[in-house]
Amino acid sequence: MESSTNDDRTSEHLQFNNYKSLISAELELIQRVFEIRQNFSDSERLVEPILQRIHKIKSEKSLLEKNLNLI
Repeated sequence: MESSTNDDRTSEHLQFNNYKSLISAELELIQRVFEIRQNFSDSERLVEPILQRIHKIKSEKSLLEKNLNLI
C-alpha cells in the first residue's frame, strides 16, 4: 500500500514539474510573439505557428490543472 502512495506522489511530482515547464514555455513564446510583432511588419505570418503552439500548451496545462486539482 505504501508503494502505491509513493507512486502516486512521484506521478504527481512529475505532472507538477511538467506543468511548471509548460508555464515557462508559454511565457517564453508569448514574449517571442511580442518581440516579433514589434520588429516585423509581416508579423502575423511569422507568429501564427507560435500562437498555435501556445494554444496547445494552454490545453495541456488545463488537463494538468484538473489532474492536480489546481482549479
